[in-house]
Amino acid sequence: MSKYILDFDDYMTAEAEKRGISKPQELYEPINYLLSLSGKRIRPLLSLLGCAIVSGGHRAALPAAAAIELFHNFTLMHDDIMDKSAVRRGQPTVHEQYDTNTAILSGDAMLVLAYESLLREAKNVTILPILHTFNSVAIAVCEGQQMDMNFEQRDHVTEAEYIEMIRLKTAVLLGGALKIGAYCGNATDNDADLLYQFGENIGIAFQLQDDILDTFGDQATFGKRIGGDILNNKKTFLWLKAHENATENDRTLLHQYAAQQPQTTTEEGEKIAAVTHIYTKAGARAAAESAMQSYYQKGLIALQKIRSNEAEALEILYIIADNLMQREV
Repeated sequence: MSKYILDFDDYMTAEAEKRGISKPQELYEPINYLLSLSGKRIRPLLSLLGCAIVSGGHRAALPAAAAIELFHNFTLMHDDIMDKSAVRRGQPTVHEQYDTNTAILSGDAMLVLAYESLLREAKNVTILPILHTFNSVAIAVCEGQQMDMNFEQRDHVTEAEYIEMIRLKTAVLLGGALKIGAYCGNATDNDADLLYQFGENIGIAFQLQDDILDTFGDQATFGKRIGGDILNNKKTFLWLKAHENATENDRTLLHQYAAQQPQTTTEEGEKIAAVTHIYTKAGARAAAESAMQSYYQKGLIALQKIRSNEAEALEILYIIADNLMQREV
């Protein structure tokens, strides 16, 4: 795995140095700040692996991998504003470190830079399927974010609606990263689609795990405050299952807590503790873990259908999938 990450980090360092001398610095400094935080680089790594699996090499996908990383962080920068999040990867979010207007504008610039990077190696591959995949992923992420915001205002959300929301908001980017990387290696549509299916299903499983960690995780290892979904009244899988399985009294309490707007840290802690207790009583965590495993297995089935001589790259994909599911709670 190290050779992929090292090559990608070298590439991103060179790009950051270019932005470091660009003007105005107030626009580019927040971009470098966010990219410098200790993310796991999972999405760009997937692009490099997708390329390696179909072609035997990964460097042709470096510009596309950079585009994926830029786009992903663009969405994080704007999501943090919408969610009023103060911490990202254990550090102040961009709008807290600088200000909201700067974060919005720098995020917009990141999206443009992502397209610029995506087109950089256009002469070496068929660019249309790459652009089509990138655009499909980008609009899907926006649709998923809007659905997520809509759910906050609705009293009832179905499990199917929630799964579709996380598929759009999170999973399609993992699948798209693999598919775009595969196209950078001149993959067949069949192999590119199988890699996409793997990434999408693993992405759904990843988000279900993220829901679990947001409530039951360790803040020191999770990288952001535990209970944020509860404070933001997110209709997560845990909330939906608790609402479905809870007693009538606890179901009423869930709605009452959703209507509360805590004014102090103590009140926030009380709300988080009370809702978490209802989740535990209703068996919501076990239900989320079961669904997570189901999508995980679907992803593995798609990956097993790919015929490739690149055993190392395939093995890394299996390791990534396993690590995503084994994050600490």
